[in-house]
Amino acid sequence: MPTNRIALITGANQGMGKQVATELVDEGVTVFLGSRDIARGQTAAAEIGEGAIALQLDVTDTASIAAAAGRIHQEAGRLDLLVNNAAVSTTRTDLRDLAELRDSSKASSVPVDEVRAVWDVNVFGALGVYQAMLPLLRESSDARIVNVTSAVGSLTTVADPSFPFHSAFEPVYAASKTALNAVTLSMMIELEDTDIKVNLVSPGFANTALVNFEGTESVEDASREVVRVARLGHDGPSGTFTLWEGVDLPW
Repeated sequence: MPTNRIALITGANQGMGKQVATELVDEGVTVFLGSRDIARGQTAAAEIGEGAIALQLDVTDTASIAAAAGRIHQEAGRLDLLVNNAAVSTTRTDLRDLAELRDSSKASSVPVDEVRAVWDVNVFGALGVYQAMLPLLRESSDARIVNVTSAVGSLTTVADPSFPFHSAFEPVYAASKTALNAVTLSMMIELEDTDIKVNLVSPGFANTALVNFEGTESVEDASREVVRVARLGHDGPSGTFTLWEGVDLPW
């Protein structure tokens, strides 16, 4: 991987976003750490070290997205890598564990406003960042977009009753990832005749705040496929939907 690449990772002040940023910075990439709370972003950047730059970025706020794009344009002039990582599983703070979250997310009873709030981050946020950063990606000679999804967003996979998380599919987080997959496909089709590559990645089941720290994999292990795809060079593939290690997932 060239050491002069410029990257933006959304939701990068903690969890997998921070891990991916750390590994890329270690390889010489300059990484803008998108963080809704700039103070937390600054703390993460200080912990990662030189090459990590805190960037205030609330993916649900159009003005924040525009300001972030403006700053990258001013300081770097281009963007080589965009990792749409920011995501939430719920906006509620009264849930004790993942089982209670799933029980509260049933299609028959979940508040529609909760669905809207989660989709605002996971789907519309990724689309808004894509639209704002695309002019900067067009300035790169080797641009790539990596959208971080989940295997539970694969309709083919989750519709199979033998899939371990078949019963956990719900209209909040899981369906938001299905929608993100669809939005990503639209990006792939839009850009298929350009030099900008687009990849969709399902990471592992990371032990992060997103799942109330009930994940089964370390952040380092869960992030491996995101890092692998983010490292791909100009000859690397586009239009893929994979999990570790480059295993194709059905849409």
